[in-house]
Amino acid sequence: MSKIMAVNAGSSSIKFQLLEMPAEVVIASGVMEKIGTKIDGKNVEGIFTLKYNGTKEETHPVLADHGVGVQLLLDTLVQKGIVKSLDEINGVGHRVVQGGEYFKDSTLVDGPDGTVVNKIAELADLAPLHNPAHITGIKAFYKALPNVPEVVVFDTVFHTTMPEEAYMYATPYEWYTKYGIRKYGAHGTSHKFVSQRCAELLGKKVEDTNVIVCHLGNGASISAVEGGKCKDTSMGLTPLAGVPMGTRTGDIDPTVVSYIAAKENKTAAEVVNELNKKSGYLGVSGRSNDARDVTAGMMEGDHRCKLAFDIQAKRICDYVAAYWLYLGGKVDAICFTAGMGENLKHLRLNIAKRLAPLGVEIDEKLNDTFSDERIISTPSSKIKLYIIPTNEEVMIARDVVRVGNVK
Repeated sequence: MSKIMAVNAGSSSIKFQLLEMPAEVVIASGVMEKIGTKIDGKNVEGIFTLKYNGTKEETHPVLADHGVGVQLLLDTLVQKGIVKSLDEINGVGHRVVQGGEYFKDSTLVDGPDGTVVNKIAELADLAPLHNPAHITGIKAFYKALPNVPEVVVFDTVFHTTMPEEAYMYATPYEWYTKYGIRKYGAHGTSHKFVSQRCAELLGKKVEDTNVIVCHLGNGASISAVEGGKCKDTSMGLTPLAGVPMGTRTGDIDPTVVSYIAAKENKTAAEVVNELNKKSGYLGVSGRSNDARDVTAGMMEGDHRCKLAFDIQAKRICDYVAAYWLYLGGKVDAICFTAGMGENLKHLRLNIAKRLAPLGVEIDEKLNDTFSDERIISTPSSKIKLYIIPTNEEVMIARDVVRVGNVK
């Protein structure tokens, strides 16, 4: 049995799970927030939430940087007796958003300043909010656990099986050869877990299963998975593409950028920033990027809140219908996962009703019943509907064991 630390480092946060492998039992989990956050030049108190042995603890330490956060996390694991010593941690896995065309599989890190880290840094332009934070997390864990294998697990790897016709854009071909302009996708670790788990629920081999996965969180993406391999996905060069999200617009006519730039005397970068951070639920509703707030507004009769959900549901169904066709009309299941996919029953109902022409039938009672993993389609539905909570940390831990050769 091995203990594996699965890490998802953000620009000011560290999410983590310590898992016992191969049993895949969560020993401890939590998140550190407001790392390096300052007000008037002074570090503010962070938030350290830790769950273990059925308990949840929250403290408010000052977390000057990721290195401080990592060391506090490891010290706390020992102090609480979660591990007797750090020697019990046999491997560390890091989620990395963008692997570009460099990485076709999860990869063992060759040191804090080695080739792997340098390649991740080169790709930072494609994921400026994510890749630099991931590097910071990798280096922080290397400093604290220098003799433990570290493995990077890329969100883009699962999508590397897309055929050329799916990932290429109809732009000048030199943009691809010179700058790597193509569709890369995101949320691949989640899409892989959900599609594999769906095959288990269907009682079929992964290679005999066709699934459409709807990862619907504040960031959202859809994927067509044929025989366990991604055939197409909605996000593109960056996570801005695809369906509307919490603050992202999703697909849009690119001339909007130059048009708004001219009308409001803004640079293209400023307009793209608004497409990333001020659009989606937030932009349409004018209320919030949080689906709970937009739902409350819809229930109060706010037309713009309802419109935000309708636009998203319509675009999701556009992708699902296109992927149904791309998979030859042979789809075993549509799976909902992530925060909104798992919890927003009215959004699932909205989507399912629009997909009725494909023979989709949702059981509204099952859809309304709150529980974790479950089927929500009727027995007569031509395509089964599932809610499958994603578990990216388990996928990370599995790859640490596999790639890091952890026994």
